Parts: sequence; C-alpha cells; structure tokens
Amino acid sequence: MEDLGLVAWPPEPIRTDRLVLREPEPRDRAAFIELLASPEVHTYLGGPRPRDELEREMPGAPERWPGSFVVDLDGSMIGQILLRRATGNRRPAAEGKADLGYLFLPRAWGFGYAAEACAAALGWLAGALPGEPVVLTTQTANAGSMRLAAKLGFTEVERFEAWGAEQWLGMWSPVTPSS
Repeated sequence: MEDLGLVAWPPEPIRTDRLVLREPEPRDRAAFIELLASPEVHTYLGGPRPRDELEREMPGAPERWPGSFVVDLDGSMIGQILLRRATGNRRPAAEGKADLGYLFLPRAWGFGYAAEACAAALGWLAGALPGEPVVLTTQTANAGSMRLAAKLGFTEVERFEAWGAEQWLGMWSPVTPSS
C-alpha cells in the first residue's frame, strides 16, 4: 500500500454532525495501542498485536501520512480511517485504486460512527481526487463490515479465498454530474 499521491495534506479537519476526522496527534497513542491490541477489533484481521510489543515499538507521536485520519468523538480518538493506494494487490480489480480501511474501538460500535466517518472520508477523497474509484476488502463473515460497505454504496466486484477465509471486494465510485 502507498499513500494517495498528489493530494493536499493535511486537510483541514473534516467535521460531521458528531465527529471530527483529523491527523493523528501524540495524545492518540494510548487509543492506537488499544485499537491494535484489541482481540475484538482484529477478529477478521489476523488477530491483535501484543500490547507490550506495541508499548515498546509505537513512537510517542503516531505516524502521520496522507490518507490516515483519526476519528475523534468529543476530543477522544475512537477509530481510524485509512485511505491508501492499493499497489501490489493480488486482485487485478483493486490494483492502483484508492483503498478504504477502518478500525474502531469496540465501545464505539453500533452508533453509526463508522458509516458517518467513512462517508466523510469518501467525500473528502471525491473532492481531492475527482472521479477516483475506491475499493474495500473484508471477510464475508464480518457481517458488520459487509453492512457498512453496502450502506456506503460499495458494490461487489468479486469474492475470493485468502488468509483461510472468503473475502469480499467491493468498489465505490463517486457520483459525477453528467454533462
């Protein structure tokens, strides 16, 4: 995966009705560790990383790069949105396209925050890179992620086996006005 290329970064924080999407800050370190060490978050992502390893290896200030947004609720990080360029992808339909990823702390599940944050990030991308299609891959067993993909308007491109499970690849294309 690579960054998105020629986009103005960082953007102004993106505000929704309830959330702010912003760059990572040093105050987010503990939430990043919690996110990456959570067995619930990583059920469909190969398992969590050991907390003690994360504590040792994570820098004091989380890494900043184009396409990495912290999802902030009332001044605290509840998740992360990742927009990266899918390079070296084993799926030809995804190669070179923008790829949407997201992780949310379990305490933030079930409130619509992921849909709100992902829709805002997709809106930002549509403005930054007009006409850019976006791909999303998830395990078909991840019912929540499958519902979110449908809610965001991703349409199925293919299903395939990888990492010992059936995967789903969907694509989202921004609506462009007809001429």
